[in-house]
Amino acid sequence: MADQDSTSPVFQLQRMYLKDLSLEQPNSPQILLEQQQPQVDIQLGMGAEPIAEGVIEVCVTATVTTKVGERTLFLIEAKQAGIFEVRNLPEDQMQGIIGVVCPQMVYPYLRAIVSDVCTRAGFPPILLAEVNFQAMFEAQQAQAQVANGSTAVN
Repeated sequence: MADQDSTSPVFQLQRMYLKDLSLEQPNSPQILLEQQQPQVDIQLGMGAEPIAEGVIEVCVTATVTTKVGERTLFLIEAKQAGIFEVRNLPEDQMQGIIGVVCPQMVYPYLRAIVSDVCTRAGFPPILLAEVNFQAMFEAQQAQAQVANGSTAVN
């Protein structure tokens, strides 16, 4: 039984957690009286790093900057993470699991946190759009191939 367990593919979520959260309202309370429609800029990021043999932490980060003119109304930075056990999978599948499957599992929690923080800060919720991590992963792979191809030509 131990031999089967040591060679069987394993993919499971060990833990989901909020790694970092920041809310800033640097121009409050005066800016709250502004009647202009704010501009919202949303930046997403994803990172993964091994933390033990066969155990990987995957983090999805959102930075939401809302401005009225040049002044910041509020800034939210949130990082949601998951610890995943990933063992005995073919290398060609590992990148897809880490770059697509894991972030897809983490992202809904991040979306909920950003929305909740906005509401608790006294603003309408900001609903982060659904993200196609498969498309992002494929675009990153294509960019890497172009970069490697252009480097090889030089």
